[in-house]
Amino acid sequence: MKQAKPIIWGIAIIALGLIFGGNALGLFSLDIFFDGWWTLFIIIPSIISLITDKDKIMSLGFIAVGVILLLAAQDIFSYDVAWKVILAVFLVAIGLSIIVRSLFHSKNDQEVAKKVAEAEKNGKSMDSQFAAFSGTDRVYKDEVFNGSNAAAIFGGVKLDLRHAKFEKDTVIKAFALFGGIDIIVPSDIKIKLKSGFIFGGFSDDRKNPSDKSKYTIYIDAAGGFGGITITDKPEK
Repeated sequence: MKQAKPIIWGIAIIALGLIFGGNALGLFSLDIFFDGWWTLFIIIPSIISLITDKDKIMSLGFIAVGVILLLAAQDIFSYDVAWKVILAVFLVAIGLSIIVRSLFHSKNDQEVAKKVAEAEKNGKSMDSQFAAFSGTDRVYKDEVFNGSNAAAIFGGVKLDLRHAKFEKDTVIKAFALFGGIDIIVPSDIKIKLKSGFIFGGFSDDRKNPSDKSKYTIYIDAAGGFGGITITDKPEK
């Protein structure tokens, strides 16, 4: 579904262009600037995410928020009521997300959790990267990578492992709260990921992911209103 997202966005933009063009040429009269039209910037991206992303609960929550604000803009009820209902929606969505993740642990999640527990039990030192209201880059050049604890709070962390040396399977614990963590990995490394985000998520943007590599990086990703991106190609 990753390829579907830009296609859907393209269709939405084309439709918007046709509406503007048709109105300008007098072919029809369709007023898209109705009361609360700005809520479409919440509703439409959330619908696209609902179709393309794995985390359906988050997308449904934001669709509900957009609809509630639209109804308030239409004077169906007051904004005071709207914000109280939105708070209730967020609490329900967070609760459902926690329940779903606890009831439906995949074998992959269990394997990652086991590897993380083993790494913590062995007490082997892992590098630490922390960014709060700032950004930090860590580039490994011909260094042995033994794992990492990465945290981004209102900031960003970038781990570049393309030229790191791997002697065994390793673990990355990544936490992003209103922030982002980018992990650039070698193309010949296998990735296994466990995600525990609330209103956030991860994106695997690798072009040539490997499933038959010698070593594996186990990534335990968690946080809220943030994201983890895994890629094997740096940004231009």
